[in-house]
Amino acid sequence: MGMLDGKVAVITGGASGIGQATAVRFAEEGADIVIGDLQDGAETVALVEQAGRKARFVRTDTTSEADCDALVAAAVETFGKVDVGVAAAGVATAAGASNVQTRAAGGNATNVVNLEPDNFRRVLDVNVIGVLFTDRALARQMLAQGTGGSIVNIASTAAKIPLAGAAPYCVSKAGAWMLTKVMALELAQTGVRVNAVGPGYTATPMIAGIEDNEAAFTSAMSITPMNRLGTAAESAAACLYLASDDSSFTTGQILHPAGGQFTG
Repeated sequence: MGMLDGKVAVITGGASGIGQATAVRFAEEGADIVIGDLQDGAETVALVEQAGRKARFVRTDTTSEADCDALVAAAVETFGKVDVGVAAAGVATAAGASNVQTRAAGGNATNVVNLEPDNFRRVLDVNVIGVLFTDRALARQMLAQGTGGSIVNIASTAAKIPLAGAAPYCVSKAGAWMLTKVMALELAQTGVRVNAVGPGYTATPMIAGIEDNEAAFTSAMSITPMNRLGTAAESAAACLYLASDDSSFTTGQILHPAGGQFTG
């Protein structure tokens, strides 16, 4: 038996990166998957089906509360319930490019004193408000079902570590982490658990180009004792633990697949 046999999982940002890896891992453990993303999710649907489970893609802009509500409604329409939610939709910068590429191209333009307010606002809209709308839609459905559930938010070690030139990302991930704790406290006696995964430097589009930028890669490895990038599959494994009944007495916590960043 898989760790998620008979479960239904909703995953935003499921078309690529950690979201896609999580969808596949959950399917391998017995869950049917509903993918919400602005990108086409056909590839993830195919991967889930290859793992022997059912999947549905729903185009979703997580900054729209109506879209998040519709995503959860589609999961109930298709599979009858929602047991697990993973809020993995996120952006590194307002332009969507990786932090590494943006900072290399813009020099000090991404520093707080020079940053365009709209660029700051856009990242917070996706990474905080988008998580809020996703979590609320999931929690309301889980409460209505009365059978509990698990919500996992993708944060980052940047929720705790300041990175020069990446204020919108750091602040937004800190916000997602605090939202996780507040919701966990509010829902603690309902059977709905809320936790977070905070990856370190992980080989996804969000840090594309880091290995080609010697200064950026050296800086990243200087705070990563394992001296390598993580993989999306390693973050998916952390999500699996928090989604499963193995973590039934765990809520309001953040798990860091981060190569030892917080060993000091």
